[in-house]
Amino acid sequence: MKKTLVSALTTALVVGAASTTFAAANPFSDVPADHWAYDAVAQLAQDGVITGYGDGTYKGQKQITRYEMAVMVARAMAKSQNVTVSGNDKALLDKLAAEFGDELSNLGVRVSNLEKNADKVKWTGEARYRYWSYRDEDAAGKKNKDNIDHVSFRLFPTAEINDNWSVKARLTSNFLMDKDSTGTTKLSYVFAEGNYGSVNVKAGKMPFYSTNDDGLVMDDFFSGVQATVGNKVKLTAEAGRWNINGDANAKVTEGAKDDAASYQGVQLSAEQGKLTGGLGYRHFSSEVFKTAPGYKADKDDADILSVGGRYTFDKNWAVAGAYAENTDAKDYKKSGTAEIDYKGANKANKGTFGASVAYRHLGSNASLMPTFDTAHANVGTGHDTLNEKGWDFSASYVPMQNTLTTLGYFHGKQFANQDKTAETLYARVSFFF
Repeated sequence: MKKTLVSALTTALVVGAASTTFAAANPFSDVPADHWAYDAVAQLAQDGVITGYGDGTYKGQKQITRYEMAVMVARAMAKSQNVTVSGNDKALLDKLAAEFGDELSNLGVRVSNLEKNADKVKWTGEARYRYWSYRDEDAAGKKNKDNIDHVSFRLFPTAEINDNWSVKARLTSNFLMDKDSTGTTKLSYVFAEGNYGSVNVKAGKMPFYSTNDDGLVMDDFFSGVQATVGNKVKLTAEAGRWNINGDANAKVTEGAKDDAASYQGVQLSAEQGKLTGGLGYRHFSSEVFKTAPGYKADKDDADILSVGGRYTFDKNWAVAGAYAENTDAKDYKKSGTAEIDYKGANKANKGTFGASVAYRHLGSNASLMPTFDTAHANVGTGHDTLNEKGWDFSASYVPMQNTLTTLGYFHGKQFANQDKTAETLYARVSFFF
């Protein structure tokens, strides 16, 4: 006997018997808010009875086996031990247990330990292809063309330790298609994360993203600790080490020895209605800065102040801007960006799209490792285009669920090279699973 998940949902509603109000957030991208089962699915997901699939979907019309249904019944039985169940619901649960008695028996000890051990480790991933074509002028005025075909494969495991703590990691493999390279595989980060109400704590090697300025200063990783407190107003403090020579832009690290900079930083962010914004201060200490172009003599520090904000008019339009300055540098010490966004591509929803136009001014001593793919190429592509200013255009589209395509174009000037022309054409296809 087979049942669809929709019919299985109906029989499993006994778990929600102790609650007459369903207010949980729906975690499944393919169950719209106006679906008849929305509230029930959301509550059952919060209770741990329905977990969905690794891609964040529920697949309500997918046929399931008797074993899968028995697992749902087992979870419902486990939940019923801790809540008051009405007589009718108890009778329904007993009928379900009798119907799937053989499967429940075969589950054995897994039934009693189901809530304790289920879904402790989850995996998600991304396969991504990116292409860059650079047409920058050199000092003689000639166009230099540099094409890069870059493929990366990422796996994101998440392991639950207990109700408050989990461990997160990312495995990354990169290679260049035009060179048919064997590529490199590494553990990009691994850290422990704890949540206690409005307090979040992380320790290990973790993502290093300057949220207050939308990645204008930093999009990389660092080793250390981070603590965030607050909800609509958040304060983040972090400290540790950053592999500046391996990860910073080439204009900072060129000719320098390998070094990991000492790092301390603080960010303040706030949300009020349609407006979000924040301030940031980051301090780096490293001998690398003594050899960086445009630096003050004998300075081995980088003190970077940044500010940013975003205003969302409606579901279609938003504007954003950010500014950063390195007070220890004399040249290339300022970065800024102003952007207009239209709609937005959501990888979970086929047919969605978005577009943006921005003006960017990127100084290498302020934007140590920015997030932009056109006005600056990320580490690993073999091309560095900082100390440029100009217009950045991009458009994204989701041709099918969990597939994101993007085209980008940057046209501007190299203010570090007598205002010579700088052009970048960028394309990306990502598959999420």
